Amino acid sequence: MSAEDLENYENEAELALYREYRDVVGLFSYVVETERRFYLANSVDLQVRSAAGEVYFELTLADAWVWDVYRSARFVKSVRVVTFKDVNVEELAKADIAL
Repeated sequence: MSAEDLENYENEAELALYREYRDVVGLFSYVVETERRFYLANSVDLQVRSAAGEVYFELTLADAWVWDVYRSARFVKSVRVVTFKDVNVEELAKADIAL
């Protein structure tokens, strides 16, 4: 496999992941960003903790989707993240449904 073949494979995988994200984003209520991952979730619990003078975040997600090109199963029942870095949680706006 050449470097160009590898680059094409990675580009196609990222494009497929973006398309999957676009298809599933409407199923979720929150977008969550950490220093390592991007998630969609329907339930988010963010707790600020401290130990030995250090502050960290404990994040628990339920009914989630993980942006990770190398995961074969991106839908997960629950996720727990512990991090010393920033965490961003945003509630997604639901589009009005016309009947």
